[in-house]
Amino acid sequence: MNILNLDRLIEMTLIEDMNNGDITTDNLIDASSVSEAEIMAKEDGVICGLELAERIFTFLDGAVKFNRLRKDGDSVKKGDIIAKIQGSTRTILTGERTALNFMQRLSGIATMASRYSERAKGYKARVVDTRKTTPGLRALEKYAVKTGGAYNHRFNLSDAVMIKDNHIKAAGGIKEAVEQIRVKIPHTVKIEVEVEDLEGLQEALDVNTDIIMLDNMSDEEMKEAVEINNGKAILEASGNITLERVESVAQTGVDVISVGALTHSVKALDISLNIL
Repeated sequence: MNILNLDRLIEMTLIEDMNNGDITTDNLIDASSVSEAEIMAKEDGVICGLELAERIFTFLDGAVKFNRLRKDGDSVKKGDIIAKIQGSTRTILTGERTALNFMQRLSGIATMASRYSERAKGYKARVVDTRKTTPGLRALEKYAVKTGGAYNHRFNLSDAVMIKDNHIKAAGGIKEAVEQIRVKIPHTVKIEVEVEDLEGLQEALDVNTDIIMLDNMSDEEMKEAVEINNGKAILEASGNITLERVESVAQTGVDVISVGALTHSVKALDISLNIL
């Protein structure tokens, strides 16, 4: 993420948390007080957001020293010390929750991405994210997905053409939708079409669609789709892709497996900050 965008996001979240200062810390802790603190993992997982956490503390106070003992993408165990902070006690206490909120959310996503990717390891299929992200945090959450070893799908609606079921209904069919949009977009932009059955797959192939999303198909249907496709288009599996199912989907021979659960319902990783 661009550093200017990142600073705007940090400023917004700090204002949300302390619009009129920290009434507890400001009235309890002397301005001259200095402390050392540790950030610790309270469960196993993949760490993400350390650079962001450091930026939050130094945004509040440039004199704070943030020593990263791990880097984004590292696997950690419960009890591992991730970073140490030295500086103003007020700054450490004021920035604690905002830094931890980001780290816990991003580390949870990175951990989930790692688990999904590990299940698909050894197959050609890439596990990718979706646009089912927290509003305003997409860049960070997609970064966390990559940190965990998975891949990014399109970033936003401007990135690529994706013709979904409602587009198809509004346009009058797959053939009509693809032909209408192909004459209006640059030759450098790929076209993806969502299909719900093998009949839709064939219709999308007949108009030379670049990418075909197999929506909520069974593993058996996807295997047949791979055979029918025979390498003509990139095939993406989507819908009801659980951690338990991802390997069997990869076994079908699809090229991409998109998983909304990487970002839309992930559990935050438990991380704490303790003043020594």
